Amino acid sequence: MLELIHKAQSGDDEAFLELFQRYEQDLYRMAFVYVKNQDDALDVVQETAYKAFKNIQSLREPRFLKTWLIKIAISCATDLLRKRKNVVYMNQTDMELIGKDNTDVSMTITVKQILESLDEHEKTLVFLKYYSELTFKEIAELKDLPLGTVKTTLYRALEKLRVQMKGADLL
Repeated sequence: MLELIHKAQSGDDEAFLELFQRYEQDLYRMAFVYVKNQDDALDVVQETAYKAFKNIQSLREPRFLKTWLIKIAISCATDLLRKRKNVVYMNQTDMELIGKDNTDVSMTITVKQILESLDEHEKTLVFLKYYSELTFKEIAELKDLPLGTVKTTLYRALEKLRVQMKGADLL
């Protein structure tokens, strides 16, 4: 993997493409969480690919390639949202696209609504920890936050979710 990254940093287009394809689905899911529709998420992935390709030489630690790509995707997604300033709510089809198929529709809506009650920062941390399976340390580095802040914010968000899920009779 490190050799492939070094090749990409040396200008090997095929090496970059192979690397990017390994993380493309993760980047799509991350983008979808932010922009909440398929077309915009695909635009974010495309913009992420362009920016990553253009700046691959700036990757200082090759072992953090995925984290670096996710950071670019988050930046692209928030830029898109700032430009458009619109809100699109997810429907059942959209939920299936991010891997939530085989879920009862009414429960999906309730869980979605509960997740929407978190602020963007809390939602991002929950997604990074439990969906992208990043460690606390990786999240702290990705978001440029102290480790303790990441843990505190995540635990506070999870407690909010627990309280709301109990109220919705999902637990």
